Amino acid sequence: MKKQIITIKVLILFLVSLVSCDSLDLGPLDYYGSENFWQNEAQVEGYVLGVHSQVRGLHSTLWLLGEARGGLHKHGLSSTGTSLNDSSPVKDQDFTKDKTGISGWGGFYQRILSINLGINKLENEADFLTDDSKNYYLGQLYGLRAFLYSYLYKTYGGVPVVTEPKVMQGENSAEPLYTERSTPKQVLDFIKSDLEKSENYFGSNIEIKNQKGSWSKYATLMLKADIYLWSAKVTTGDQTPASNDLTVAESALNEVKGKFSLLDDYSSVFEYDNKGNDEIIFALRFLETEATTFHYLFRYQQNLIAGKYLADGSQSSDPLNTKGNGLLRHEYIFPLFESYDELDSRKYSIFLDIYDKDEETGELIDGGTIMRKFLGLINADGNRVYSDDIPVYRYADVLLMLAEVENMKGGNPAQYINMIRQRAYGDNYSPAEHAYTNGDFATNERAILAERDKEFVCEGKRWFDVRRMHDASGDPLVFSDAVNYGNPAVLSTGEAHKLLWPVDVNTLNVDPKLEQTPGY
Repeated sequence: MKKQIITIKVLILFLVSLVSCDSLDLGPLDYYGSENFWQNEAQVEGYVLGVHSQVRGLHSTLWLLGEARGGLHKHGLSSTGTSLNDSSPVKDQDFTKDKTGISGWGGFYQRILSINLGINKLENEADFLTDDSKNYYLGQLYGLRAFLYSYLYKTYGGVPVVTEPKVMQGENSAEPLYTERSTPKQVLDFIKSDLEKSENYFGSNIEIKNQKGSWSKYATLMLKADIYLWSAKVTTGDQTPASNDLTVAESALNEVKGKFSLLDDYSSVFEYDNKGNDEIIFALRFLETEATTFHYLFRYQQNLIAGKYLADGSQSSDPLNTKGNGLLRHEYIFPLFESYDELDSRKYSIFLDIYDKDEETGELIDGGTIMRKFLGLINADGNRVYSDDIPVYRYADVLLMLAEVENMKGGNPAQYINMIRQRAYGDNYSPAEHAYTNGDFATNERAILAERDKEFVCEGKRWFDVRRMHDASGDPLVFSDAVNYGNPAVLSTGEAHKLLWPVDVNTLNVDPKLEQTPGY
């Protein structure tokens, strides 16, 4: 019976997301029909799990916002001739007020509405819970709300800040729900406030449930480090870097440092049968019988790959054993693949390289990439299923963020870079050949970015990295030709307004208090 009640409630949440408006999700009155729901801890736990499920449903959007426009993706046609998704305006940076890439704030406010309702119920009605249980759930919900707002902030700058579970009731006017965009500083201050509440509610509770698929205090600390590192380096509107934010980021990272560890084998971090391993801090959790990812869009169609050649000159209609479950709609640029050393285990753990053949010389030409990472599993029925967990934070991130902090302090980030390289090269690691040696600020920053590029392929980080990291003069690396593997800079200096995304016209029309992002 408990399972049935939980399922019904999650269904209600899902229905709300379907019928909500494109603005701030003006859900139906039935959303409050919970007199028989908030009665025991099993129901609360089911609700919080439902929120996690809703956040998981954003996984392809999180990747789109955090990585797709980061300069490492082909646009137009793939190496097998298929049309690539999100080629314009995202991958080619051709944003206008009429071409926004996503609409309705990307669906984030549906999830925020659910979180707001959960916080409201827990803080005002859940007297049946012990203080420890209530605080644990509130720590999760405040952390998840900060997580969602962090994406909105990095994407749009100032956005509407909504903290109450307000919905449109009956035929009443929607005017009370109209919400103007807060300034970037107000949004960032709000995120920092939610992080503080989450951390305080967790207290000493460091439990991580569901194979690292549930939000935890360590996830809050990682997001805290992420946000404070961002705010220490990035200017957005009225939000300028604060002098003590770097110290806060470092302190949060040091609380996580040593609590997790790098696995010896890079590829094993992502294996279906190794979920929740020692490197994972927080992941979006998928299961074969429950939900699948969008990673089939990084593979190939068998009839098209059959005409390509592998590095050894052979041909195969299914070299990755996809069992026909694949389409090539997202492809990483070949120069990224070429940038890896041959002894770097990540190179062939992440990519399968494919080629055409020169008919006259027999030489392999026009290299392309197919992603091996997040390959899922072959299930009992013999089908390829993409249900790998997607890491949001893992221990490699701790080390490379510490490297970035150390570089900002004028110190030596080499120790952290070399921890990542040692794992990547394994028994082939040679300090004389592979160790990084400290350089000046700009050289170090580019080296950290290059290591992140190699380490975090398809984990939703590259756009945020080139936006946050900068050269010696303080200009974001998004404007640098030096970090794009032979391609021009991601953005030209005349396109600075494109650092933030435009809001689609329909969303602006729904709420008359909203204004377009500056520059559009």
